[in-house]
Amino acid sequence: MDDLRDKYLGLIADAPDEATLETLRVQAVGKKGEVSLAMRELGRMTPEERQVAGPKLNALKDEINSALMAKKQALADAALDERLRAEWLDVTLPSRPRRVGTIHPISQVTEEVTAIFADMGFTVAEGPQIESDWYNFDALNIPGHHPARAEMDTFYTHRAEGDDRPPHVLRTHTSPVQIRAMQDQGAPIRVIAPGRVYRADYDQTHTPMFHQVEGLAIDRDISMANLKWVLEEFVKSFFEVDNVELRFRASHFPFTEPSAEVDIRCSWEGGTLKVGEGDDWLEILGSGMVHPHVLRSGNVDPDEWQGFAFGMGIDRIAMLKYGIPDLRAFFDSDLRWLRHYGFSALDVPTLHGGLSR
Repeated sequence: MDDLRDKYLGLIADAPDEATLETLRVQAVGKKGEVSLAMRELGRMTPEERQVAGPKLNALKDEINSALMAKKQALADAALDERLRAEWLDVTLPSRPRRVGTIHPISQVTEEVTAIFADMGFTVAEGPQIESDWYNFDALNIPGHHPARAEMDTFYTHRAEGDDRPPHVLRTHTSPVQIRAMQDQGAPIRVIAPGRVYRADYDQTHTPMFHQVEGLAIDRDISMANLKWVLEEFVKSFFEVDNVELRFRASHFPFTEPSAEVDIRCSWEGGTLKVGEGDDWLEILGSGMVHPHVLRSGNVDPDEWQGFAFGMGIDRIAMLKYGIPDLRAFFDSDLRWLRHYGFSALDVPTLHGGLSR
């Protein structure tokens, strides 16, 4: 047994790799290994001989197995050390560049507009995008014969035969939010309502789905002068100019009286819009004093309260400010467009703070 012990412990110690180590394991303690064959001879021995030889053979088998395991671990450690010496990483090097997500221009401009009006005391109001015919038209003094109520202009939701519920539409403007806000909050009130709206139209300056922001201010002594000041402050802040000239043109909207289209003085030098200078005028929004019928729809008494309202396309003012030529590009362009016009979340103004662009 001493010869077997010395033989295999020496071979195991000199084994150069795990393959050699496995061969030695089979030769020593495998089913037909030398130690295993010696243990089979115990059956031919006398009880006295087995009491002596049995413990020695078991101890030899355990010693050889322990040596095999220790050598296997030593070979693995040596292989790891060699790999660590051959492979290394300089952790002081900069990491590989990774593309980061960007904010869509519509989302960015919505936050810009919201932040500007928040500084003037306007809060954000929201409402459903699928509206009842009453909130979308009747409450806003839009008569039944108005072209906007035709199916060629407005998306009506499908109703099964025999369904007598009032018709519902994909809202054509965010004005219904003004009605809901008045009903919920009463007067005085000062809110803006940004959101998606839908109309059956599609060309370079119109899409079936687009974005609007509408504003509403109700108090006892509000006038068109207040409206003009609010819009001037907005235009100066949004287009980042010190001076701006607005022009109010008489118009007609069913939900305001009097009503006015609002233009800004500008120039188009080299195809680039410059606000506040030049000899051109550019229409940017519609506005007016809230019609008494609209106030009543919002449960506000027009004999005690009055106010102004305005509305503009978020997509349109985004195009003007950031030089985006086609409204349809907001919705059907690929990632290259977004990488060109998109905004980093880390260095642009948002409601959550940040730097001025």
